[in-house]
Amino acid sequence: MDAMKKLPVGIEGFQELRTEDFYYVDKTGLIRELLNNWGKVNLFTRPRRFGKSLNMDMLKSFFEYGADRELFDGLEIAGERELCERYLGRFPVISITLKGAAARSYGEALAMLRSIIGSEAMRFDFLLESGRLSDGEKDRYRQLIRISSDGRREFAMSSEALGGSLKLLSQLLHKHYGQKVILLIDEYDVPLDRAQRAGYYEEMADLLRILFGQALKTNPNLYFAVMTGCLRIAKESIFTGLNNLNVFSIIDVPFAEYFGFSDGEVRDMLAYYGLGDRYGVMKEWYDGYRFGNGSVYCPWDVISYVKLLRSDPEAEPRAFWANTSGNEIVRTFLERAGASTRREMEVLVDGGTVGKKLNHELTYRELYQNIDNLWSVLFTTGYLTWQGKPDGDVYDLKIPNLELRKIYIDQIMEWFKEEAGRDAPKLDALCLAFAAGDAAAVERQFAAYLRRTISIRDTSVRKNKKENFFHGLLLGLLSHREDWVVRSNQESGVGFSDILVEIEEENRGIVIEVKYPDGGDLEVGCKEALAQIEEKEYEEKLREDGMETVLRYGIACRRKSCRVMLAGETDKR
Repeated sequence: MDAMKKLPVGIEGFQELRTEDFYYVDKTGLIRELLNNWGKVNLFTRPRRFGKSLNMDMLKSFFEYGADRELFDGLEIAGERELCERYLGRFPVISITLKGAAARSYGEALAMLRSIIGSEAMRFDFLLESGRLSDGEKDRYRQLIRISSDGRREFAMSSEALGGSLKLLSQLLHKHYGQKVILLIDEYDVPLDRAQRAGYYEEMADLLRILFGQALKTNPNLYFAVMTGCLRIAKESIFTGLNNLNVFSIIDVPFAEYFGFSDGEVRDMLAYYGLGDRYGVMKEWYDGYRFGNGSVYCPWDVISYVKLLRSDPEAEPRAFWANTSGNEIVRTFLERAGASTRREMEVLVDGGTVGKKLNHELTYRELYQNIDNLWSVLFTTGYLTWQGKPDGDVYDLKIPNLELRKIYIDQIMEWFKEEAGRDAPKLDALCLAFAAGDAAAVERQFAAYLRRTISIRDTSVRKNKKENFFHGLLLGLLSHREDWVVRSNQESGVGFSDILVEIEEENRGIVIEVKYPDGGDLEVGCKEALAQIEEKEYEEKLREDGMETVLRYGIACRRKSCRVMLAGETDKR
């Protein structure tokens, strides 16, 4: 049997993917749809890691002069012979990505933009020898590629030249070739995102308004343009007066199938690698995003998990998408959320839906102004999706899959720990109550914390997952005591205990087992926990470490309530 194709984890170059024997999910139908559904300027907004950059490089590889036709052999677009004859390799293409233009200051951002556009301009250095350009035009081109003389090799174009750079480059290419230019701008909104967070939004918005306005609005040298980004930015922000902008967001049906993997495409990939038996897990963890009328998987997750399974067939799914970003938006949302919003978050984490009116056009200045805008940002960036049919601008939002649910829970845990950590005396009181064997005080204080956080409700989530949630909350609280040794899921006796604590100065140990009782009887849950501690001999590890006194706690939780029982305690309530 021939060797399996390599998995393209992180590969965004179409030519590399096609020539180095990588597995490719064919999205070349996008070319046909772009040409048959004509738009002068096309903006595709999708969450990160859904194939935007690879699609943009595929467009460049198709349209640009000198295109390698063999790259498209066997692909969908190759069947469109008339389109290929007319368009394949027939255009000058300017292609830039702004994903690297994320700087801490406006000065740094300018340097990055000069480098990005200057490097692209240098691809066309043959213009300096062009017989169709005047000496004056060649001088203007030199301003785009001029390098500083300070040894750092930075591009030195002026701010004025930067603002008009894309229009000038398209003008020169049009004159040289006698053919209008195709302009590709990937991740157009990254500079705005960073500028808003770093405090130079107005300067960046003004610059991009000039750069995009000249290149897209008043440019007779433009054949058509394609842009990608995460957010659909209001026209008055940077697209003022751009009446030829066609926006295709995640709610739009056209082009929906060309970003993300469909169910059939995932099944085919799993079958190719002999992993068809992992389809259910793949779907549960990585499907559920809705683009247009269809459900799609995140390509980054699918490819990453298949790669992991090929090296370890028993590997459990992971939150691959989460590891490509800090997930700051979820954290910001939690920090801004009031009591009612936190209750809505509980519904979402539990697998339910929340109806919200969404604003599809925001400026970056507005993103964090209020909680309503944050709902919209969570939606457009892929942290929430929708089901059913919207009622006007009101959508039934939900968490797409188990991976995103894990992201929310992890962020909730981190937020809760920081919130709780702001009141050290209360944390100390809880910990000392554990050490003193005061089950009533532990119960009272732990219940107070539960009322303040976002909990898991009773449906849709497996019992062990619910127990893990409360286990995690309690572990975070006890870890406050830096002079204690606190272990989670430690092997002890004939099993793995939930939490073991060693207070070395007092030779005192604590064993904690957490339960989420099926029938809701917290007292029964506590007794089951204590019986498990005794049956599995969880205190053995503590005895081996020299703990002379060991306290055994059974804790049962349900929603915002808990019951705490100490071994030997009789029912006093």
